[in-house]
Amino acid sequence: MLNEPLVSVLMTAYNREKYIAEAIESVLASTYKNFELIIVDDCSEDNTVAIARSYEQKDNRVKVYVNEHNLGDYPNRNKAVSYAKGKYIKYLDSDDIIYYYGLDVMVNYMERFPDAGFALSSISEIQRSFPICISPFEIYHEHFNGFGHFDRAPGSSIIKREVFNSIGGFSGKRMIGDYEFWLKISREYPMVKIPIDLYWSRIHEGSELQSNYAKINYGRLKHEVLTEALLHPSCPMDAEQIHLILKKNSIKMYKMGIKQILYKIKHYL
Repeated sequence: MLNEPLVSVLMTAYNREKYIAEAIESVLASTYKNFELIIVDDCSEDNTVAIARSYEQKDNRVKVYVNEHNLGDYPNRNKAVSYAKGKYIKYLDSDDIIYYYGLDVMVNYMERFPDAGFALSSISEIQRSFPICISPFEIYHEHFNGFGHFDRAPGSSIIKREVFNSIGGFSGKRMIGDYEFWLKISREYPMVKIPIDLYWSRIHEGSELQSNYAKINYGRLKHEVLTEALLHPSCPMDAEQIHLILKKNSIKMYKMGIKQILYKIKHYL
């Protein structure tokens, strides 16, 4: 353990009494032992805090904090980082689970590439095996050629804490904050590609991506963030590539707009 860097596992929570115990227990079952589990509750109205406190009383690696007022998803993720002490931060939503080997693999792979700022779950390649470290240009190029790096949830990642802080963390934009963050961090730091099956993301009706707000607004928000990132002076892609991507995405947005109009007609008129 002396040579194992501390990992801050960050679990933000809001009304997750149904799932949070399983999420906490998955972290505590990790084969990687040098971690702190920081749980930040965003003013839950159920038994989420009581359940989290029960684990805090049994394991000194578990630390529970309760916000004075509701911050919302991404601001609360930033708040969780403010309590972290680890070399790495590892998000795990309070309705997901991490497999017992997940932290071990993530830390092991990150430690092999000192220049990398973060790691993301990625689909496998034909000619190279994990772990793989790729440059900002490669990250962008691969994303738009079928790898979908920027479509990962925070639970798919492990991030150097100093890197997270150096780029200002999440902007706070609702629902689209992780997509925006990957675009931002990938302009400046190499990324380690790690296997996908290191954690399990639960899909249920309470997930924000299942909400009516998401069905109506997600595509537009994603397009806005993408356009801003591609037009940023530090974007690693050249002008011709950017033009082609924006053109393709505009066509996609047009088609999505028609679907959203039909959805509104069906559900609100």
